[in-house]
Amino acid sequence: MDDQLTRKRAIIETMPTVLGYVGIGITVGIVGRASGLTVLEVLLMSMITYGGSVQFVIISMIIKHSELLPIILATFLVNARMILISMSVAPYLEKESVFKNILLGSLLTDETYVLSMNKINYTKKRLNFEWLNISNLIAYFTWAIASLTGALIGDYVGTPQKFGLDFALVAMFIGLLYLQIISEREIKMMLQLLVVLFTLLAIYIGLIFIPANILILLVTILGCFFGVIMKNVFF
Repeated sequence: MDDQLTRKRAIIETMPTVLGYVGIGITVGIVGRASGLTVLEVLLMSMITYGGSVQFVIISMIIKHSELLPIILATFLVNARMILISMSVAPYLEKESVFKNILLGSLLTDETYVLSMNKINYTKKRLNFEWLNISNLIAYFTWAIASLTGALIGDYVGTPQKFGLDFALVAMFIGLLYLQIISEREIKMMLQLLVVLFTLLAIYIGLIFIPANILILLVTILGCFFGVIMKNVFF
């Protein structure tokens, strides 16, 4: 990464994350077709709902013939973390219009969020609409095309896990986390590693008692509190 916030840099810096979208997107398409959804329904779900983990939840609820309201509530709950993510990006886009901020927040993903947090380490805490919008659009259309591809080949692929597609997103986030740690210039590495360790332990212990979808939001909040306290008290 560098300090340029141009379309060209956005394309170059976002492309390494594409494989993660492709792997999970294809898996969503395959699972959707195996669950009885049509190719068009899979594509529309990816373009309208646009959320990896929540689409698996929706598919499982459709299979169980759940009512519409529980599906909507589950979708909101799983994606509630995006409210916190969008709020943390907003201060770096104060010069952009309200409409542009709404557009950016609507298409923001976990991956483009992490890219943004990496980018501000090189731009003196600056972001702009051009850079983030291109990054978001690459993610959006890659996800849609990948899920469409998965739906089209769904009848010919039995179990996507045998190809390792289910690990693609995990591998991508490991890489993004590494880049965030080594590029952060203001927060000491020891503090970052402590927050990562705290998060891992909280997830590991929390999964014993709390549903995964709720746990993600809870650990996000607890991780933020832990990081702030550690920074102000010990660092």
